[in-house]
Amino acid sequence: MRAVKLLGVLLSILLMAGCSSSKFKSYTGPAVTQVLVEKDARKLYLLNGTRVLKSYNVHLGFSPRGHKSIEGDGRTPEGQYIINRRNPNSEFHLSIGISYPNVDDIARARALGKSPGGDIFIHGRPKKYRDGKRDWTAGCIAVTDRQMEEIYSMVKNGTPILIKQ
Repeated sequence: MRAVKLLGVLLSILLMAGCSSSKFKSYTGPAVTQVLVEKDARKLYLLNGTRVLKSYNVHLGFSPRGHKSIEGDGRTPEGQYIINRRNPNSEFHLSIGISYPNVDDIARARALGKSPGGDIFIHGRPKKYRDGKRDWTAGCIAVTDRQMEEIYSMVKNGTPILIKQ
């Protein structure tokens, strides 16, 4: 009888531990006031004022040098944008949207007779790109799934993001 009770307690503990593995984390620390991405360094920083709260290694578009000009160029945009949407059901685990293209991006692409593209996100990384050896996105900023869970909990819609070479 004692063994059955012990087994029941252990089973309850395991079930509760399994429930805590949700991809939706909570965050109660200082507010993230800006996201900074340095493309050359392959780094993303979460800032509170000038203080770095967290930093992450990132993967970028498959042709990361220079500002994204047109759809399909494989570049990650550069400039000042806003985190403007969230996708809890992203095919890349979780994702937060970047407000690319802005008015200037649209005008530059139209002057070339092209589309500027869109759907630029910070997101997780699917299994086939987990070797960590190359830039592979179509222009997005990728981190590990675990890091994305943390970023998703810390960065709110409306947060400015600066992406620079």
